Amino acid sequence: MQSPLPVRDGVNATRLRLPDEGPWDTAMDYMMHRWGHIDPQGIEDRFDAGEIVGEGGVPLDRRTRLEDHTFIWYYRTLPPETRLPVELSILHQDDHILVVDKPHFLPTTPGGTYIQESALVRLRNQLNLPDLIPMHRLDRMTAGILLLSTNPETRGKYQVLFEKRQVQKEYECVSAAEPAAGHPAVDFPVVVRNRMTKSRSYLLAEVVDGEPNAETRIERMKTFDGGTSASAPQRRALYRLEPHSGKTHQLRVHMASLGLGIVNDAFYPELLDKAPDDYTKPLQLLARGISFVDPITKQPVEYRSRLRLSEAPA
Repeated sequence: MQSPLPVRDGVNATRLRLPDEGPWDTAMDYMMHRWGHIDPQGIEDRFDAGEIVGEGGVPLDRRTRLEDHTFIWYYRTLPPETRLPVELSILHQDDHILVVDKPHFLPTTPGGTYIQESALVRLRNQLNLPDLIPMHRLDRMTAGILLLSTNPETRGKYQVLFEKRQVQKEYECVSAAEPAAGHPAVDFPVVVRNRMTKSRSYLLAEVVDGEPNAETRIERMKTFDGGTSASAPQRRALYRLEPHSGKTHQLRVHMASLGLGIVNDAFYPELLDKAPDDYTKPLQLLARGISFVDPITKQPVEYRSRLRLSEAPA
């Protein structure tokens, strides 16, 4: 549903669905029920100023009946954010798409404690492109190629490519050269297939029984001396990952399932205690490239990341 309020400071207005019934007479009563314990005066002030609107952009006031609107829109009060010490690089821009190198630690889209400090909001503000929308997502801890649509009129043509899996993605990661104890040796290249699920209420993705819905081809590209364990050199390897599906945390789960958890992964194979970001130890996972037949020019295109993994050999 199209928001009647424009993007402001790079951020979309928040949409709230009002309940069909309940012990609330007005829309303001319901908002007070939801958030009045946080900022009751702010809610009243917004209604008085006409800053909360319904369908068609109609301003609501304190007396607007609950049943008068199904959805309402408003701008959230954004808390101050400390700028993350990472930068985006623009690789390509035309009338239809924008391709950037997203750094580690920067989320793709706003959410939680990261609003202004997301790739989408930064780019909207930097380039004055309020209609900018990502065509896919990278985890906050994953760096590399990110494709965004700049044109709402042609956006659907690119969305279809992703829906039909006509976009080829290539990743690189650094992991141990040999599987951890208890895991069998791996004959590369290997294809990992399983069924993955992730609920909104649980932090980690899980492998469950059932028809496979996640598939990744994994190739070991080179081995080298990496970190040390008990003063002994530890062999590591650079891997190429080609996902044929796009489940949350898929690559991290598939590498961990082989006993080859990605270097600096705080989730898999073991969930570590929450700690402040250590910018000297980024997750060693990079979206290296993306390729497809451009639906506008009808020509094959490929975009490659210029970033490198800090633990990989130069």
